[in-house]
Amino acid sequence: MPKQGWSRKRERHYGHVKDSEVQRGHSEEEAKEIAARTVNKERARKGETEDSHRDADGDHATVETKAELMAEAKRRGIEGRSTMSKAELRASLGR
Repeated sequence: MPKQGWSRKRERHYGHVKDSEVQRGHSEEEAKEIAARTVNKERARKGETEDSHRDADGDHATVETKAELMAEAKRRGIEGRSTMSKAELRASLGR
């Protein structure tokens, strides 16, 4: 099930994960799916895919760090910002 566009390293990783999942007792099909999802997730985290910049809701968005959101909240004078999570900061900033 290795996908087009995967590097040799990602194909090896896929094989290792798939073999590991089979040894854990998953069926061959389940192991293939788990391995593919694992490799694709890692590719996205490393910025190797078009969809690598999605926010927590799965939407394409400009990825802002918590520090950037905090600075904007401070600039706007939003109270309670120091205890807010990144999601709460985004919500309070209307993003």
